[in-house]
Amino acid sequence: MFSVDTLLEVIFDFGFVFVGILIGVLWIGNGLPVDPYLVVVFSLILTLTMVAISAWLGFYHRIHDRTVDDSRARAVLALHISIPVAYVIFLFLPVTEANRTLFELSGMSALFGMLSNRVMASHRRRRALVTQRILIFGAGSEAAKVAASLRKEDPTVRVVGFHPGSILEDVAVPEEMLVDPELSLVDLVDTLKVDEIVVAVGERRGGRMPLRELLDCRLSGVLVLDMSSHYERMLGQIRLDALRAGWLIFGGGFRQGVVRTFVKRVFDIIAALVLLIIFSPLMVVTALLILLEDGFPLFYSQERVGLNGRLFNVTKFRSMRRDAESDGTPRWATKNDDRTTRVGRIIRKLRIDELPQLFSVLMGDMSLVGPRPERAYFVDQLTKEIPFYAVRHSVKPGVTGWAQVRYPYGSSVDDAVQKLQYDLFYVKNHTLMLDLVVLFETVGVVVGGKGAQ
Repeated sequence: MFSVDTLLEVIFDFGFVFVGILIGVLWIGNGLPVDPYLVVVFSLILTLTMVAISAWLGFYHRIHDRTVDDSRARAVLALHISIPVAYVIFLFLPVTEANRTLFELSGMSALFGMLSNRVMASHRRRRALVTQRILIFGAGSEAAKVAASLRKEDPTVRVVGFHPGSILEDVAVPEEMLVDPELSLVDLVDTLKVDEIVVAVGERRGGRMPLRELLDCRLSGVLVLDMSSHYERMLGQIRLDALRAGWLIFGGGFRQGVVRTFVKRVFDIIAALVLLIIFSPLMVVTALLILLEDGFPLFYSQERVGLNGRLFNVTKFRSMRRDAESDGTPRWATKNDDRTTRVGRIIRKLRIDELPQLFSVLMGDMSLVGPRPERAYFVDQLTKEIPFYAVRHSVKPGVTGWAQVRYPYGSSVDDAVQKLQYDLFYVKNHTLMLDLVVLFETVGVVVGGKGAQ
């Protein structure tokens, strides 16, 4: 759902490009015969295309952890995507060469200006035009965590108070922000002008949950969320410390219908073929460099756990020495791993070593986007130590994934926990649009060298 700020940003970008092209044509044109209808149609098509590209690249995300370099890389990518689109439009415009050049100049100037502004706006301190007022039901450690996440991740919200209710838990929030527990939630919502209630209690058996009052608030138009739904919406992850099996069972999402499976498979095949054609020269050069530095083999194949726990072999360009695991004991890859070769360090940083996995996508063992496949040795370990770890195997593993663009490279059990929270979000909410977002954000991760080891 769009916030007011996001909607205003989209409207501003749309108006900036549309009006920019119009002004450019009228100003630079100097009386050249230009059909006003063509100007309007051209402007609308190009503007809608650029707004869609900006949305795919995450420029309208209210919450992000991108660096300025990441945003600039996305802006450059957006220009490279938009130029072929604009060129196709130019070809079909029934105008003279002079007018065609005029359209090109005005269009490219407007796109460059909009993207430059979008990069600056992404890193400008946000001031909320409309503040969302949130009441947290609970006063213990879980309520304190929810409040901290709100303050950190979204400055457009304001926590107006904590309602301790009759739940027996130690108070871990500022006492001055506690509201009178004798007041009903319905009265508090009206008095404090509450827009949303987050239920944040760690243990519900020590008291009475005011279900009737929460229902009345919900029916009056106030959004009521539990902790799992709050973290899912706010952070794009499903937090294990707030997760209950019942929420997974009875909640929405986790759709694995025939249509979604078919669309995802068709998309995987087309995208993998296109990427293999584009990157085939780079793959040949990479193979030659590996051969010159460390000889054969050029690739290494390793058994991984895939859909429904089925084992399959994943193939990558070899980036480590041939004796990397000479003792036969699997080890996590670490930062500045001394087992990597010189070529290996470069191709790992740029994720070139992952390209042969596109053949696994064509074979159907992997998808382009999904949870990263892990070795059976680590899966056995992590399944015992981390609740719900096996849920990530309900979809095909991916060459890239939501966890890969949201969290750095994992090298420990703690990292696996953090990445699982993003994987659970993907498994629950995966759509073609989310896949496209992940692919575009992967470009930013690769260009910025983020998280590679």
